Amino acid sequence: MLVAHLPNVFYLSGFTGESGMLLVQGRRAVLFTDPRFRVQARQECSQQGIKIEIVRGPLPPVVGNCLRQAGSNGILLFEEDRLTVSQLRQLKRAGRAGMVWRGVCGTVEALREVKDSQEVARMRDAARLGSAVMTHAIRCVRPGMTELELAAEIEYQMRKLGASGPSFETIVASGPRGALPHGRPTAKRLKKRELVVLDLGVILRRYSSDLTRTVHIGRAPAAVRGWYQAVLLAQAEARQAVRAGVPAQEVDEAARRVLRREGLERYFVHSTGHGLGIEVHERPSLGRNQKTRLLAGSIVTIEPGVYLPGRGGIRIEDDVLVTETGSETLTDVSRELIEI
Repeated sequence: MLVAHLPNVFYLSGFTGESGMLLVQGRRAVLFTDPRFRVQARQECSQQGIKIEIVRGPLPPVVGNCLRQAGSNGILLFEEDRLTVSQLRQLKRAGRAGMVWRGVCGTVEALREVKDSQEVARMRDAARLGSAVMTHAIRCVRPGMTELELAAEIEYQMRKLGASGPSFETIVASGPRGALPHGRPTAKRLKKRELVVLDLGVILRRYSSDLTRTVHIGRAPAAVRGWYQAVLLAQAEARQAVRAGVPAQEVDEAARRVLRREGLERYFVHSTGHGLGIEVHERPSLGRNQKTRLLAGSIVTIEPGVYLPGRGGIRIEDDVLVTETGSETLTDVSRELIEI
């Protein structure tokens, strides 16, 4: 199998460089990378018993040539959703004529879904750090500052506390912009009597966290309080539904049921959550018609929200470890409505 997606290369080999392909052949594995990563590859992969091939130029022709010289026949699996058409053409052109090229999707990602004890420990730390950053961010919210200023402070705090960076572009969306589920920060200034959605995640020792809180500047009107309590209850019900063996769609339905009862379901425009790990979006997806069953040891986000055009948005998100008997919430920031 040829592994080309860099998070999968890291998972299997420990290599963290920005250029690499991993060829796995039975008990043998070869990492192909370029001269910039010669020393790094040897440091990160030597204990794994992985052979290092330093390539000047594009990697696929050299991988294909390696297969041809080794007399490799039979089937080569490749990540069909990760290779470009051009890369696949280069591989086939340089490889053996008799080889069967078979595209696969999600093979390594399926292995990554369940975390081992070391991975869970890393993600606990990432969740703690993300929670500390969120606590700091909430304290920084004040009228007059721009969304960009607040986002910059959030990402500075991440690195100050030891993160290697954000796991995605930090979201700060205030007022009507909060109705954009992925509202990136702008020069808009925060104002009194409006909601502010804060969505952030950190990368710590290669693993990600992801959490969201929504605050109100000033005392919230009764309608906003009602919407917030509905989202809060939806999130609580969804977290309560998480346990090994439960179909993912049941977790989504637990949140959706609450919002439906409150007349808000049409404003909930995304799934209830997603897997989390080396990447911020992994398997499984916690959405409608997702029949895959949750596995003990996987870590997912639980993040229902409502997005009201012209008014703003409310989302509450936590990272949750799936266990045999239930779940454990890893992030720890107050979920009650905060009025600043």
